[in-house]
Amino acid sequence: MKSFLIEFVNTFFFVYTLMMFIYILMSWIPNLRQSAFGELLGKFVEPILAPFRKIIPPIGFIDISPIVAFIALRFAHNGALALIDMLL
Repeated sequence: MKSFLIEFVNTFFFVYTLMMFIYILMSWIPNLRQSAFGELLGKFVEPILAPFRKIIPPIGFIDISPIVAFIALRFAHNGALALIDMLL
């Protein structure tokens, strides 16, 4: 049971991190975020990125809030693994 939960959490965070990375790369190609795939991906990723964008302003044309979101996601991943380890 414990190994299943650990694998599930690892897979979930890997897929979510990959989705965020793809979504961020999509901003470099004009109108790609407005595609059906881009909008679907945005529905999953924007709820995490939006709060960081409100707190951290862009530096010129560079938005560094995704970097902070990746770090926060990593902390959440480690916290979830620690919680599983503690409870089971």
